[in-house]
Amino acid sequence: MAVEISVATSSRSPRLGRNPFLGPKPTSPFTPTSLFIPSIRRHENIFRCRKKTRLTVCFVVEEEKLSTEVVENRSEETLASQISAARVAEKLARKRSERLTYLVAAVMSSFGITSMAVMAVYYRFSWQMEGGEVPLSEMFGTFALSVGAAVGMEFWARWAHKALWHASLWHMHESHHKPREGPFELNDVFAITNAVPAIALLSYGFFHKGLVPGLCFGAGLGITVFGMAYMFVHDGLVHRRFPVGPIANVPYFRRVAAAHQLHHSDKFNGVPYGLFLGPKEVEEVGGKDELEKEINRRARLSNGPR
Repeated sequence: MAVEISVATSSRSPRLGRNPFLGPKPTSPFTPTSLFIPSIRRHENIFRCRKKTRLTVCFVVEEEKLSTEVVENRSEETLASQISAARVAEKLARKRSERLTYLVAAVMSSFGITSMAVMAVYYRFSWQMEGGEVPLSEMFGTFALSVGAAVGMEFWARWAHKALWHASLWHMHESHHKPREGPFELNDVFAITNAVPAIALLSYGFFHKGLVPGLCFGAGLGITVFGMAYMFVHDGLVHRRFPVGPIANVPYFRRVAAAHQLHHSDKFNGVPYGLFLGPKEVEEVGGKDELEKEINRRARLSNGPR
């Protein structure tokens, strides 16, 4: 609203010759009123000197301008909300595309590795038993070392995570602690590096007979099993790069996911560095209460509206 003030002044000097109280203007130079002309003229001069000042204040409301500004503001707010909604929709679509891409890669690799491992185990022992003799020691060594390698990989991953990934290899592992752009990250290279020795051990044990090849085959099998479990729990359950189905309902896996989430919060100087034994690491540094809080928080998020 704008207010404009204008001041107008006007002055009127009364002309006594036209005053109705004094009568009409005489036509003759010798009239009774002619005797009072000097005094009348003095009064006329006095009245001329007294000017009246009139002050006029005008209020002008610029309603049209105000309404225009309101419409413009509403248009800007509507445009901003539309842009924000479009960005959110684009981000959600990109996230769905990334999850689908990683899901396809995870499923293909899982089924591929699993099928190859099963076939390798079957054909290896079937070839060894062709002569009718069952190599019990070799079979026992294979399965025992496969379990031992799977468990040992947890401690290896814990040590490597702390001594290498958060130290000299931080330039690669840092991508895992930052918002991910795209379905993959530089940190995924570590999964490939762990797959190289597993494939080498499996290949050597598959094409050779004997106790040592059987142990190598078991070690490669254990590394493979650990890698698949790590992918589903760490990438799927913890970081939700793809849906994991009923795995998310396993109580211990919920604790594992919560413990690893504390690792990303840096509340206990990076502890836990392991994955499957992460809850035990957190409890050892006095973080049991924080672990329970994180479990409850993740449960609320998973049960909330989507």
